[in-house]
Amino acid sequence: MRADRLLSLLLLLQNRGRMTASELAAELEVSVRTVYRDIEALSASGVPVCADRGPTGGYRLMDGYRTRLTGLTDTEAASLFLAGAPGPARDLGLGAVLAAAQLKLQAALPAELADRARRIQDRFHLDAPAWFRDADPVPHLGPVAQAVWGQRVLRAHYRRWRGEVHRELHPLGLVLKGGIWYLVARADETMRTYRISRFLAVNSTGEVFDRPAGFDLAAYWEESSRRLEAALHQGVALLRISPRAQRMLPMQFGAAGARALEGAGPPDAEGWVQVEMPVETQAVAVSDLLRLGTEAEVLGPPELREAIAQTAAALASRYAASL
Repeated sequence: MRADRLLSLLLLLQNRGRMTASELAAELEVSVRTVYRDIEALSASGVPVCADRGPTGGYRLMDGYRTRLTGLTDTEAASLFLAGAPGPARDLGLGAVLAAAQLKLQAALPAELADRARRIQDRFHLDAPAWFRDADPVPHLGPVAQAVWGQRVLRAHYRRWRGEVHRELHPLGLVLKGGIWYLVARADETMRTYRISRFLAVNSTGEVFDRPAGFDLAAYWEESSRRLEAALHQGVALLRISPRAQRMLPMQFGAAGARALEGAGPPDAEGWVQVEMPVETQAVAVSDLLRLGTEAEVLGPPELREAIAQTAAALASRYAASL
């Protein structure tokens, strides 16, 4: 709405001082021509906007002028929980709302606190996705989020590893993990987790459901993550790793690699150590451990060592043919 945009423009000038039309247009995600029209509208309504000419010019408010029109709407107040994650806020369609809420908060703060808040914003940034991985396409995130907010039943077409399913869902919460969006929902009286990018279609039935009494999204996610980790880690590999692999382990295997290093045995004459590493199925373990290359040797269990040896022999044979 134009009224919201005019207030945002006013608060930008109040919080940041002089700004050019181009800077205002970028912040408000409108054209420069629209900024010119909005400046005229503010001036016509009695707001003392001054235009400074020249290469260092721009628009500013008359010295000493401040507005107290800083009340937060319900949506703006809710969006503040995403203040440290502007990317996810945009994914949820709350980017402009969050920006307006932050401007209103800055305008309401005493000058010293407002300046400190701006310094923190200038010096800290959260980038949720993992390195070298594009974010999941999530075309259905908006409708799913609306169903979560409004406690609306969803009919969903979902792609699983074992095929596609159609389900009726009671969406309870959204989780952003490593740059990937998940939906926690109840289906057939069972709590399940769905990866948002695997929804093929979602439609609201318009029916409102009641949230389970006492449901705690954070507690559910923590317990669900523990169950998933326990299910995935089906065995333990005994490895002998080089000093270089010791540096690689936390980067390649995350917290599991770091914990394995904490329990490492004493180094031998060459600096190699033995560690016990939790692994998934044998096929996954072979693929994962080969990423360490010649910097690691699998000592056990025997069947995993044999599988690694067979894979290495097959690779050697394949590449030897081209020499």
